[in-house]
Amino acid sequence: MTMIDVRGLTKRYGPDTVVDDLSFTVEAGQVTGFLGPNGAGKSTTMRMILGLAAPTSGSATVGGRRYRDLPAPLTEVGALLDAGAVHGDRKARDHLLALAVGSGLPRRRVDEVLARTGLEGVAGRRAGGFSLGMRQRLGIAAALLGDPRVLIFDEPVNGLAPEGIRWIRGFMRSLAREGRAVLVSSHLMSEMAQTADHLVVIGRGRLVADTSVSEFLRGSGEGTVLVRTGEPAAFTPLLTAAGATVREGPESSLVVSGLTGEEIGKLAAYHGVALSELTPRRPSLEDAFMELTRDSVEYRGVTA
Repeated sequence: MTMIDVRGLTKRYGPDTVVDDLSFTVEAGQVTGFLGPNGAGKSTTMRMILGLAAPTSGSATVGGRRYRDLPAPLTEVGALLDAGAVHGDRKARDHLLALAVGSGLPRRRVDEVLARTGLEGVAGRRAGGFSLGMRQRLGIAAALLGDPRVLIFDEPVNGLAPEGIRWIRGFMRSLAREGRAVLVSSHLMSEMAQTADHLVVIGRGRLVADTSVSEFLRGSGEGTVLVRTGEPAAFTPLLTAAGATVREGPESSLVVSGLTGEEIGKLAAYHGVALSELTPRRPSLEDAFMELTRDSVEYRGVTA
């Protein structure tokens, strides 16, 4: 079931087009990773979905309605865009209680979301003394107050320690298992490989890919094969003649693309070349992402 529907969404600031005719959907029951280089337009798109920025053209709806037309927004959509947007002198429970009362939500929800995010033990502490990971949990607790069907998170693991990243990863998955639609932006490809079911990739405000994680990786090619032999100089021209592309790998290994591990093994056997290693390597999500968005990065270093 489609929960977020973005159609022809465009946002311009003066002469700059930040989001350019963008269309995608976010389905219930899965985590959709929203990926792109810095400056690609991810945060602006999320702000338009949440009614915090007006599109120049196009539309973004939640459950078929614009955010501003939702009768009780917090019961439909929960969002964490900035974990620092909490009054530092306010205690965690008081912060959530103020949000609940102001939105007409039952007070019992405060203790329920504190428990779910593991913050019961610090509910009486001031948010200003929280670590980044605890502030992220408090922001997630606030997003869950209305028990919404749609959740939107902007870079929720940015700057977190490994244990915090693992917790948020598992939490996102649990929300999707409950049938909720989860849209999460990130520039950490390795994290999305372990978290997302579906990927929406943008570059310079335009859609680059809209696909499942497995299809995204398949589309990036068959990967490479790591080859080790005592005769790399002799084996390299044989591989090249067979149609492979060969480059030097770590510790005198060869990284071969264009041939399967089986084909490389047969070639070595035919020419009497002894191999000490033959390891097929699938392309990583990060490899695929970098290849797909290499023309969309805002800044590019110069290699000597």
